[in-house]
Amino acid sequence: MLSTVTEDQALLGRAGTGIDSFLTTQRDQGRIAGSYYDDAVARTMPNLRRWLLAEELDRISPYLRQGLREAIRAEQWEALANAFARDVAFGTGGIREKMGASRDVIQKLKKEGIHAPIIKGPNTINDVIYLLTSAGTARFGIERTPPLTKVVIGFDSRIRGSDFARLIASLFLAYDYTVYLFDEACLYPSVTYAVPTLKADIGVFISASHNDLRYNGFKLSCQNGSQFDPAERDRLYQDYISKVQFGDIKTMPLAEAPEEKLWFLGGVKSNDGRVIQEGEHAGLPLAGPLPNAPDSYVGREHRIIDLHTMHVEHVKTFLLRGNMIVKAKRPLSIGYSAFNGSGRKAVPRLLTEVGFKHVKRIMKLDPLDGMFPAFCSDPGKEQQPDPGDWRAADIAVDAFKEEYGNEWDKVDLIIGTDPDADRCAVIVKVPDHQRQAYPHPGTGELRDYTLLSADDVWSLILWYRLNYEIERFGTVQDAEKKFITLSHTTTDLLPCVARKYGLGVLKTWVGFAQLAAGTRAIWDLHRGLDTHGLTEGGKLPFYDEGRRNPHDPVCNQTIYSWEAMNDPRRCINIAALEQSNGFSILGDVPLDERSLGIGGHVRDKDGTFAGMLVAELAAYAKEQGTNMLDLLDEKIYLDPNVGLYVIHYEPDPLDGEYEGLAGYTNKRNILDKAEELLRASSDRPVELGGLAVKSTVAYRTGKYDAVNWEGFPDEGFRFYFDDERRSHLTIRPSGTSNALRFHVQLFGGHPSREELIQRKAQLRATTVRIVDDIRQRIGAPR
Repeated sequence: MLSTVTEDQALLGRAGTGIDSFLTTQRDQGRIAGSYYDDAVARTMPNLRRWLLAEELDRISPYLRQGLREAIRAEQWEALANAFARDVAFGTGGIREKMGASRDVIQKLKKEGIHAPIIKGPNTINDVIYLLTSAGTARFGIERTPPLTKVVIGFDSRIRGSDFARLIASLFLAYDYTVYLFDEACLYPSVTYAVPTLKADIGVFISASHNDLRYNGFKLSCQNGSQFDPAERDRLYQDYISKVQFGDIKTMPLAEAPEEKLWFLGGVKSNDGRVIQEGEHAGLPLAGPLPNAPDSYVGREHRIIDLHTMHVEHVKTFLLRGNMIVKAKRPLSIGYSAFNGSGRKAVPRLLTEVGFKHVKRIMKLDPLDGMFPAFCSDPGKEQQPDPGDWRAADIAVDAFKEEYGNEWDKVDLIIGTDPDADRCAVIVKVPDHQRQAYPHPGTGELRDYTLLSADDVWSLILWYRLNYEIERFGTVQDAEKKFITLSHTTTDLLPCVARKYGLGVLKTWVGFAQLAAGTRAIWDLHRGLDTHGLTEGGKLPFYDEGRRNPHDPVCNQTIYSWEAMNDPRRCINIAALEQSNGFSILGDVPLDERSLGIGGHVRDKDGTFAGMLVAELAAYAKEQGTNMLDLLDEKIYLDPNVGLYVIHYEPDPLDGEYEGLAGYTNKRNILDKAEELLRASSDRPVELGGLAVKSTVAYRTGKYDAVNWEGFPDEGFRFYFDDERRSHLTIRPSGTSNALRFHVQLFGGHPSREELIQRKAQLRATTVRIVDDIRQRIGAPR
């Protein structure tokens, strides 16, 4: 043992010299700015020393220290600095980071398991970080009043997701929690549905959403399935997770758990209608075990709740025209791409059960595979399995054509979901007369398909559901009670449609946690309860771009603006929508804080739910002898109450984030240049893409100052191109990763039917020019 300690001390000396040289070179080359360099120097070696000398880690992760020794001997200074220079940032929904720096590392993890001797540290996702985060969460729960004692745990198709989930389950069992563990890769919406449905207290989901193969994460849900409130989330992190020690990690093998403490969720739907006979879950459906996995249930094959059927049946209740689908004169043909994620069973099952007869799974993209083999994984070129990315759309279309050949001519649309199936994207056919308005984003070609933006899809779904009420009842029922919630970067088509039908509009900052928090504030206002500082004197104060007063330096942390929301009757959310392909319906005031809204769906986004609604909309369009693009023109753009809004979105970088410690400096340099341009526009004329900037605004809420810098513009900088503030560019940084987003919205007025398609094409070209221009000016080239 003494010789090992001596060797480790020598290795640390070698690492100190090598890492210091690496950091100094990065600083001298301007890749790491002064404050980031100082932080890295101050933290990297103390963190590495603590982990390498911690003998107790051998109990938790047997080969971790071996992996660090091998990395030091191989002089992997950059990878070690990245892994130990800071802690994984704890953001809105939890943590997300790389498991390894490259495809080869992830392959090793896949082959050798969660204890593989790869570089693991406080700034990577690994078995120890999962256990530390879980231990902090477990302690937070049991010390709360009343205590939280039940946890739902799920995972998607990420590498070793099942093993990580079972490891986390073993920790919660050791902390005397009742654990509900999914038996195979599941939807994130299944977790957010299971928590309130089973009256659990916490949801944990192992996923990195649509990030590339190197990433994984730990997503947290509270008792009602939404993400934790900011204040509670901050307490969870500051008082528990940030203070947890290796000694707080304890586990209990699943096979040794008391029977009443462990349930499984999922299984295979039973044909005999079996239900739980007694106890708090009496009446819930039971499932049979998955085939070829007899050992995974550790003798609990009789304790498998059929959560999948419960979720599917719940989603079906939101269908409006079921008979239209079943009795269609023009049956819809649907392609489906799971993008190697967990929607592979749920989406086809749901579509088939509601009556769609022609659903074709793209089998090349169907197997659960966290390597995402259809997407580039070459070092430095790792591509995200993001269904909202035009490159993913190309992959899906090419795979469909390869598998189904001439069926391409017959298919009406392809629905895609991301690895955890909380996002939904739609590829539609483009009629000949529309093609000039939908050039391919990568090549400019006029193809026979396009990836329809979520902004346009959600606008059509909102119109369709409101129009259904008018057709059936002659009016929108209880319009004075209804409202929509959307993020400030989501299209203004939605408020226009909502106001036309008498609905209220609530705008929040970006993220479904914000949409849910804003909606809950409206519910609380309706009930006369505390709204966490969002209301005043029983009313919703006026917010303009997040501020009560234009000169306020910091914005409200949740609300951006609202229209027609100060009526106390407003309480029914009929749509919660965001630009990044997220959708749900939150419903009426819930019975309690542990429940879904009455008549509502989960309090987070659900790609399977959205996929069903999209399919119904497309079926309606086809039955009417039209298609989604022409329906969009006719019912949205040509409506005098709405008009033409064209949206364009680009991330930077195109995949993932700016790499390594230099990424922090890169992000800040770009944002500094953007702010310089924003300030300059008040002193001299500034044009972007040929459009004059009329006004600007910076959005700072303070939510992410602690992990970035004081005054961090977490909701971005906005450049307005008109006095009415309907046309604008927003540059928005990620709060917890080194990436930026460019959002452009241009209002095209009210063109005639004959002018519309050409006007769409012109505006789309202008949006691209605007982003090209701003990228050049702030140093963010493609």
